[in-house]
Amino acid sequence: MADQTRVTDDSIQVRQLSHYQFSFRAGDAGGNGTWTLQLVLDEGAWEEVITLTPDDADVLQDVLEATKTVYYDIDRRLFMFGVKKPGH
Repeated sequence: MADQTRVTDDSIQVRQLSHYQFSFRAGDAGGNGTWTLQLVLDEGAWEEVITLTPDDADVLQDVLEATKTVYYDIDRRLFMFGVKKPGH
């Protein structure tokens, strides 16, 4: 008998980044603000919001603008950039 494991949205851990949006929330007067990055994955099948340092936000914005295909591992909170087919 074949394995009858059901695949659900929650069981898919690696998804393709479809859209993203950086946001900045100002802190108290004279205090630090908070950078967040909203990820829309697999055309809206999943969304994730992560909090970033200013330096990470700067670097990520540069890499996201320069990379055609990006995947995100939800469980490990890991970006995968520049995914290529073998031999290319």
